[in-house]
Amino acid sequence: MVIAIINQKGGTGKTTTAHNLGIGLSMEGKSVLMIDLDPQANLTYSLGINEPDGSLTDVLYQDKSINEVIVQVGQLDLIPSDIDLANTELFLSQQQNREFVLSDKLKTIEKNYDFIIIDCQTSLSVLTINALVATQKVIVPLQLTIFSIKGLDLIVTTVNNIHNSLNDELELLGVLPVMVDKRRKLSNEVLTLIDESFDVKIFNNHISNSVRVAEAPSFGVSAIEYDGHSKASQNYIDFTKEVLQSLK
Repeated sequence: MVIAIINQKGGTGKTTTAHNLGIGLSMEGKSVLMIDLDPQANLTYSLGINEPDGSLTDVLYQDKSINEVIVQVGQLDLIPSDIDLANTELFLSQQQNREFVLSDKLKTIEKNYDFIIIDCQTSLSVLTINALVATQKVIVPLQLTIFSIKGLDLIVTTVNNIHNSLNDELELLGVLPVMVDKRRKLSNEVLTLIDESFDVKIFNNHISNSVRVAEAPSFGVSAIEYDGHSKASQNYIDFTKEVLQSLK
């Protein structure tokens, strides 16, 4: 099962969600491969890798095999990213069947894992389209602000278009509210607006706003590993179980 974590806006907890979902799935006994599809390489850094020997750039641009660049980090396998991945955009845009490059690469190793989690970049680019073509399910981490609604509308439209034209297995699994402060009236108003305006699932387990979650990447670990007793970490553990239940 391939799951893409997407939000075209930065600072929405996208990478944090990808990392903690990967850890949560591994805690459930699942084999997990993480793919950092963002040239900013935030997921790679969050997993404690600053200068990888190989990266996704080598796979997409230099035609290395995926197995040559996979790095084992604790319970997870990772295909790292680096800043050079940004240059891959132009290269891919000039290729025939450019939307299927990542999908074709993943076919060689997909059977080795229960889950492949793709942390997408913060734009609906050629790389992101590649991720959506290679993916079965999409999760959208979303802050509960009015501005997030416009971004969600764009993502829903893009997912539907790719489902209809390039990948009929693609499905929006759900929206995950993150950095939630339930004391704020606006949070509940935005949730209601999403529920009324979009035909999407909103996960029952929301991720609480937490300083501990923000601290974890500096230590190269997930929030769950950094402080498993924090409310947000427990939120991510419960969210992982809800994802598994949804997939049944």
